[in-house]
Amino acid sequence: MNIETVTLEVADPTAAARFYSAFGLGGRIALRESDAPTTGFRGFSLSVTVSRPADVDAFTGAALDAGATVLKPAAKSFWGYGGVLRAPDGTIWKIATSARKDAGPATGEIDRLVLLLGASDVLASKRFYVGRGLTVAKSFGRKYVEFASDPGPVQLALYGRRALAKDVGVPEEGTGSHRIVLGGDGAFTDPDGFAWEAAALTTTP
Repeated sequence: MNIETVTLEVADPTAAARFYSAFGLGGRIALRESDAPTTGFRGFSLSVTVSRPADVDAFTGAALDAGATVLKPAAKSFWGYGGVLRAPDGTIWKIATSARKDAGPATGEIDRLVLLLGASDVLASKRFYVGRGLTVAKSFGRKYVEFASDPGPVQLALYGRRALAKDVGVPEEGTGSHRIVLGGDGAFTDPDGFAWEAAALTTTP
């Protein structure tokens, strides 16, 4: 089992489609209209991994021009270079590379798209997804789990909810809908309330 689609539930799909097209992610996610109440941290983030800092800056600049706001400015770190943005629909995006120095101009290409779910109990969620057929690629005890994505277009990872909120620069508190639906093999809900549905049922505006 893999993630075949990621559907964001947004108040205005047309406006969101314009944003994601300008951001450079058009076609990588689906959008669906929803007025489900939600407040604060929605319990997940999406991470765009690119090859060099110039790509981080290019994607960040495009997102800001299209209406995103900065949660964490792009900066060098122990792990590389990256920053965190909030899209106009409220979805949190991390743009990052493991490289600290540019080897050339921006390529405009995305190496990986990773969905990070904030889990209340990482080990319990790990067992749940392994039971659903996912294969663990990396695991760091109760802190972090990354699943193999082949041949799916989106990689799934688990992070403690509090640690994920800290990583993206927002308070941990949040209530209501996650406003995200994952498309894969079958319909179910994970221990933290993240909903899955058959991939063929997801729609784009």
